[in-house]
Amino acid sequence: MSVTVFNPRIDDDAAAETTVTARAVTALKEPGPAQAPVEKAATKKVFITTQGCQMNVYDSDKMLDVLGDSHGMEVTHDIDEADVLLMNTCSIREKAQEKVFSELGRWRKLKEKRPDLVIGVGGCVASQEGDNIQKRAPYVDMVFGPQTLHRLPELYDQSHEQRDIAPKNRIGTIDVSFPSIEKFDFLPEPRVEGYKAFVSIMEGCSKYCSFCVVPYTRGEELSRPLDDVLAEIDSLAEQGVREINLLGQNVNGYRGEKDDGSICRFAELLHYVSHVDGVERIRYTTSHPLEFTDDIIDAYAQLPELVSHLHLPVQSGSNAILAAMKRNHTIDVYINQINKLKAIRPDIHLSSDFIIGFPGETEQDFQDTLNLAKELNFDHSYSFIYSKRPGTPAAELPDDVSFTTKKARLAEFQKVIIDSTLAKTHEMVGTTTRVLVEQVANRHPDCLIGTADNTRTVMFPYDEDKMDELLGKLVSVRITDFVSPHMVKGELIEVLA
Repeated sequence: MSVTVFNPRIDDDAAAETTVTARAVTALKEPGPAQAPVEKAATKKVFITTQGCQMNVYDSDKMLDVLGDSHGMEVTHDIDEADVLLMNTCSIREKAQEKVFSELGRWRKLKEKRPDLVIGVGGCVASQEGDNIQKRAPYVDMVFGPQTLHRLPELYDQSHEQRDIAPKNRIGTIDVSFPSIEKFDFLPEPRVEGYKAFVSIMEGCSKYCSFCVVPYTRGEELSRPLDDVLAEIDSLAEQGVREINLLGQNVNGYRGEKDDGSICRFAELLHYVSHVDGVERIRYTTSHPLEFTDDIIDAYAQLPELVSHLHLPVQSGSNAILAAMKRNHTIDVYINQINKLKAIRPDIHLSSDFIIGFPGETEQDFQDTLNLAKELNFDHSYSFIYSKRPGTPAAELPDDVSFTTKKARLAEFQKVIIDSTLAKTHEMVGTTTRVLVEQVANRHPDCLIGTADNTRTVMFPYDEDKMDELLGKLVSVRITDFVSPHMVKGELIEVLA
């Protein structure tokens, strides 16, 4: 099945949708030898659409895990053959709710043809809207939040019970509560295909930036216990995963409890993860400058597993705008952090998030942002025009800057970032880089492709007899050609690990 992902951090003028292949999850039980042969019920299939960032992709995979584990469901590419339709929503953009209802309108036509079709809405819009979803779309069977996705099998069963009792007056099931972080205690063992995996280490955020809905839709920050995080990573490594991407809305604010009751901070967690047998590379997203402490910076000197890439959202280059955003850091602090890191890792690649046209942004504020981008020479960024998030303080701020002006500013800003991206990719030619080999290139079957530390896709020719020796390995590749802003081609030098 293909899961469509809308990433709110991708530039507005760039491709805003990507496709992530979800795992097939099966849990069918064969009859025992003493049983008479019976005809097995047809395996139910689930189709899921995912909006949002990596956290939502992770949550969607877990939805598939719990339904596969409890009901033997399989994922499907084809919405027309699905028995269950799930929409994992994101409320990061203005009018996100209307986009959800628009999609539900299309799903309603499917349900009119197939009344047994089960429709569920999860994620952040579900948390915000609650029972209003079923009031506006009564054909929706299940509504659940990010913290209650582990209860999906129970909600599914309840929806069937409601249908059997009162098929014409069915009441859907709703659970958008915030039951601490218990969902991780009820999820099946992680299953994965490929050599990279996300691991969620915490939920929610307590920073309350004035533009952000996360504290209201996912709750306050709650960190998973250290042993639970390491157990999941160990399981993934045993399945062949070589790169771990630690996830959290404020990932470097991790404060996980150890088995002795003490607290493990994020820098210490990085050290623990680096010692998991089989883990060769570590990434993490998304960070906050307030939590980017010196012990994390020092980890870059001590842990070769940490990739030479940092995504550290700054949002604006203007201190006045940062104050209005309630970011609680200044540009000087941010620059100082980056300079410390560059002193340890001169080859570090930096990316960030920017909001252009925040309420009250003056021309000078914008120029400050433009100057910051030029000074720090970002590798790439996710930038977009500010849009109101319902229920956030920023939604009430006066805004006298026209949309035309904001759009022009965004284009000017993105031009600076694009030029920087192109220059950095061209600079790779003639250098040697570390690559995690992942698969055969779809359009170039004589080549393997993988990901460099700096997130570029790297393609190189290979000897077919040695493919199995290369897949899932870290290799050294000498870059010979520029292919596109985010892709290069090279030649294999050696296998590193």
